[in-house]
Amino acid sequence: MNAIVKNAPQLPLTKRLKSGTSGDHDSVDNLVMGSRPFESLERYGYFLRLQHRFHGSINALYQDAELNRLLPGLHELPRFAAVEQDLRDIGQDVPTAPAAITPATPYAALGWLYCSEGSNLGAAFLYKETQQIGLDGERGARHLAAHPDGRGLHWRQFTTLLDGLELNEEQRQQAIQGASDAFAFYRQALREIFPQ
Repeated sequence: MNAIVKNAPQLPLTKRLKSGTSGDHDSVDNLVMGSRPFESLERYGYFLRLQHRFHGSINALYQDAELNRLLPGLHELPRFAAVEQDLRDIGQDVPTAPAAITPATPYAALGWLYCSEGSNLGAAFLYKETQQIGLDGERGARHLAAHPDGRGLHWRQFTTLLDGLELNEEQRQQAIQGASDAFAFYRQALREIFPQ
């Protein structure tokens, strides 16, 4: 019996990340929608500043040589510049770039990237909501627009790279902790940026 358990195939990393952070994900979803970011351009401006802080904090990860070795093509995916342009589109000053997040290991950084890229999949709903306040992929909602390859295909390509990594259990745990840290960072930033 022990031998069967010992030799059982591991869950793919993305499934481990999803199950290990499902509560975090739900709490962020509820906080974002509870903040009514699409009620007005003013409230959407708060949302963009939140996105600016998150994407700005992890922007350097997309250029990291080790992470690009693990995830080829990563350098093509950051959305920080699009967030900055979205802010300009709606007449908002672009804040100073936030301090860069430096995860303890490249494997923890994978968890942060999983959150960032996963949010692009869920952005389809958010993008639709921006149209209610007169925005689209050409003005104000660039960073929420679909990847040129489509959201689904882009996400499958990204998860295939993640699941193809040969990580030991400690490295997998570091990735899960990184994802959890990313959600915690986002929750805290939201509470600081949106008016109470």
